[in-house]
Amino acid sequence: MVHGKVKLGGLLLMALLLTGCAGMVTQRLGNTLSSAILNQTDPETVRAGAPAYLLLIDGLIADSPHDRTILLAGARLYGAYAAVFVDDKVRALQMAGKARDYARRGLCTDYPQVCRVEAAPYDQFVPSLHEVQTDGLEALYAYGATWAGRIQADSSDWAAIADLPKVEAVMRRVVAMDARHDNGRAQLYLAVLNTLVPPSLGGRPEVGRSYFEQAIEISQGKDLLVKVEFARRYARIVFDRELHDRLLQEVMAAEIQVPGLVLSNVLARQEAAELLATSPDYFME
Repeated sequence: MVHGKVKLGGLLLMALLLTGCAGMVTQRLGNTLSSAILNQTDPETVRAGAPAYLLLIDGLIADSPHDRTILLAGARLYGAYAAVFVDDKVRALQMAGKARDYARRGLCTDYPQVCRVEAAPYDQFVPSLHEVQTDGLEALYAYGATWAGRIQADSSDWAAIADLPKVEAVMRRVVAMDARHDNGRAQLYLAVLNTLVPPSLGGRPEVGRSYFEQAIEISQGKDLLVKVEFARRYARIVFDRELHDRLLQEVMAAEIQVPGLVLSNVLARQEAAELLATSPDYFME
């Protein structure tokens, strides 16, 4: 369904990582760990160190199984780690499943109607999203992101892939509630969802391009992942090498030391270098 190391929900989830964790146990603990991970320049340090935090989160959830803040913290961390750092498919699927479970519990503790119709047809599911109020925005966002991550973890599961329109509906609802939420990352999800397949198979690349451009505008171009995904998922689909190479060259030249985006930008630059290296072969020039 997708190509390269960056998976749907992968770096996106890593960027979500812990942004809503300030209320778990103490505000200082959440803020300190969140900042340390998101501003880390060495991805391998995160790969090696984050599992200890996974165990901490599991313990906190076991003690407070209905605490939405802690559940969402667990959802973000498990989803991000599985998508970006776990190569074994079985382990990644297990972790993505746990992330999905934590996010569902975090949302549906206060909005059980969403989970009750989750498996219902699309037309029955979407109205339930409009019952989520402002206080549930972050939970709804994590719910959609981890759902996408769970689908990505097993892209051979066609029954799961059939739920992608519901994931898109979740993200559209997030944007409708707050167009600038998470600095444009909801638009990035929508851009990816609309460019997963070529137009001949039902993809909507021009809709995706619009969302990519919105995400760039909202983040002021500082979120380098947006340009990488724009190149990978739009420019390659429409065979626009000029756009493809320009976007990636901008990533290679950009400042990566942006608070809250350092780790994401480091990983995005790695991806940009790989995509640029394969550009001549891909575009057959």
